Amino acid sequence: MNTAVHNRLISFIWSIADDCLRDVYVRGKYRDVILPMVVLRRLDALLEPSKEAVLEEVAFQKNDLGIVDGDWDDKGMEEASGYVFYNTSEWTLQRLHDTATNSQQILQANFEEYLNGYSSNVKEIIDKFKLKSQIRHMASKDVLLDVLEKFTSPYINLTPFDKEDPDGRKLPPLSNLGMGYVFEELIRKFNEENNEEAGEHFTPREVIDLMTHIVFEPIKDNLPPVMTIYDPACGSGGMLTESQNFIKDKDGEIKATGDVYLYGKEINDETYAICKSDMMIKGNNPENIRVGSTLSTDEFAGIRFDFMLSNPPYGKSWATEQKYIKDGKEVIDPRFTVLLNDYWGKEEEVDAIPRSSDGQLLFLMEMVNKMKSLSQSPQGSRIASVHNGSSLFTGDAGSGESNIRRYIIENDLLDCIIQLPNNLFYNTGISTYIWILSNNKQQHRKGKTILIDASKRFAKLRKNLGAKNSELTPSHIKEIQDAYMTFEKIERQGEDGIAAKVFNNSDFGYYKISIERPKRLKAQFNQERIADLRFDKTLKEPMQWAYEEFGDKVYSDLNALEKEILHWCEKNNFDLNAKKRKALISIKTWEKQKEIHDAATHLLNTIGSDEYSNFNVFQNIVDAELKAQKSKLTASDKNQIYAAVSWYDKTADKIIKKTQKFKSDKLEALLENLDCTVEQLPDYGYYPTGNSDEFANYVTESDLRDTENVPLKDNIYDYFSREVKPHVEEAWIDLDKTKIGYEISFNKYFYQYRPLRDIALVSQEIVDLEKKNEGLIMDILNLG
Repeated sequence: MNTAVHNRLISFIWSIADDCLRDVYVRGKYRDVILPMVVLRRLDALLEPSKEAVLEEVAFQKNDLGIVDGDWDDKGMEEASGYVFYNTSEWTLQRLHDTATNSQQILQANFEEYLNGYSSNVKEIIDKFKLKSQIRHMASKDVLLDVLEKFTSPYINLTPFDKEDPDGRKLPPLSNLGMGYVFEELIRKFNEENNEEAGEHFTPREVIDLMTHIVFEPIKDNLPPVMTIYDPACGSGGMLTESQNFIKDKDGEIKATGDVYLYGKEINDETYAICKSDMMIKGNNPENIRVGSTLSTDEFAGIRFDFMLSNPPYGKSWATEQKYIKDGKEVIDPRFTVLLNDYWGKEEEVDAIPRSSDGQLLFLMEMVNKMKSLSQSPQGSRIASVHNGSSLFTGDAGSGESNIRRYIIENDLLDCIIQLPNNLFYNTGISTYIWILSNNKQQHRKGKTILIDASKRFAKLRKNLGAKNSELTPSHIKEIQDAYMTFEKIERQGEDGIAAKVFNNSDFGYYKISIERPKRLKAQFNQERIADLRFDKTLKEPMQWAYEEFGDKVYSDLNALEKEILHWCEKNNFDLNAKKRKALISIKTWEKQKEIHDAATHLLNTIGSDEYSNFNVFQNIVDAELKAQKSKLTASDKNQIYAAVSWYDKTADKIIKKTQKFKSDKLEALLENLDCTVEQLPDYGYYPTGNSDEFANYVTESDLRDTENVPLKDNIYDYFSREVKPHVEEAWIDLDKTKIGYEISFNKYFYQYRPLRDIALVSQEIVDLEKKNEGLIMDILNLG
């Protein structure tokens, strides 16, 4: 849309609000009137030429077919109107204005009759906008006629067709995309009035142009005879209709002759209404546009699409949709689970859901779920989706985000990612990326992905449109498309050049390995160490205060102390939940801890206060003594005692977890599984004890555990030997904890080193500045 035309139209529409609604609505509520009236005027203007034909059809259906009002034969009405919608009332907006009197009540009644005359598909749009209540409000404030006058002005064109104003000046049409621009700018202005953030990010025309070129042109000679296009976050529908326009353009490269069917879903009622109205205007089936959350409901379950283009919301929470996707920790929506192999090659079903604060990758999985297999269509499916940078790298190995990237890349669906310039979008200046997916790559692209850095290729706008101050020109789009098609490395030329690199899919993957070290504990019984065993560690402070205050009375008369204990907690800001409060004043809690404390005291008396450097020996002595006492302590109780009387010390002996014997066949199986030699077994946590065929495993020290990311193309053992072993001799690899992750780093791949400036040059600049600052810098640098 021409920028000057766009700005004139925005100014005109905003003036309607300022001239007519200033004292009737707060400025942030102008949208409640302006947006539905723009849509209504678009529909109304299209039906004006066929009004008489529709009224004749009304008379025919009433008189000749005996049809009662409201039960019209839609097919006959649609043929009369020329569209998939109609209005059976005698009114148009122009006639409502021209015949209006000073009576707002009569105008309101006529207006409501006009709205009630619309077909059901338009009535849904009217309901989504809550337009009837706005009409009543404007009538009660005596501004309805003024608003009508503005919207029926011959100096404004809200239709998708060329018009002339009364002075003979050409009024350009307002396309679906243009309507999207207008809608986005109005929303931005309305939200500014409310000091609110703008909502979703409307996709600029040049970004859609780039997406459509890359999605459709590579297969322009092999397009399916019937094409389906889907957008799971369709907004006002600009991406859908522009895709249709692109492949049906008689002057374009493709000139497709087959039918094109558009599908979409939108959660926002206003944008949904705009999208649906334009589907009706263009003759597309409005029933294929659905309202609601794409994530909550699989609206198009079982349907697969040839092409999918979308700009899903990013940085937006999907917490309210979680209950439809997850039941507790279990993912219940099959769109968001995938099958992946673990490190050992065993296939398992894993979650493919990102953190709840950002749901953009869920929309990508929705599109992946809707791809046509090659058995369903020889061309498969192609996807273009806009994302911010978090989709590239957020989430560690094994996380939902990483699993999504891994599934897409390992199934060879990722074809290309393009980094766009900043400040291309209305409401955000952050870095954005277009992901291109295909399940039918050309042979030379199989197993590979091209990354294109086009972040420097843009032209500055003469006037900002919100946050948008840059645009892609047709030559930029052609340059990016050529880089995609050529599929070769491109070195950046100059500061603002394009760059591209081709990667093997495995280049993005890595093993996250766990590096373990042995636990070394010293142990010693003494009164100071066992004193705190009298208290539950989660309730230590209030229990300790109560015992110091009341002594053994906490065991004999706890009920009498309940109020005082809870009052002390409240006064000292201990915010205990109901479960913790109940435990604090429960005699069972106190008696259980006393039992543990008494057992430790007995052990101190029998074992003594010697310090042990071998925890295995210490543990055997304690276990033997407890067994002799016929102690009823649980494993958890004993662990409390051990934790209280032991501490990490690097000079202590390693703690043996278990020893096991490996006969020749089992040893061979172990070596084959780990892909190592007998000499390398300690590097995997199996240490020979000196006894024949016997190996020891050590308890790990979780506080010293580390992880390393090893590229998939590297060997884990070689990496360990090279990067870890020389620095931590006693470390080993726990292969069972190994996870596979994927991430994509544009900064790493396209980093350009800039050498530091010459020190002499910097010094001279400082000296030059000194002359302007009266010696201050010389004093600071001690050069005076």
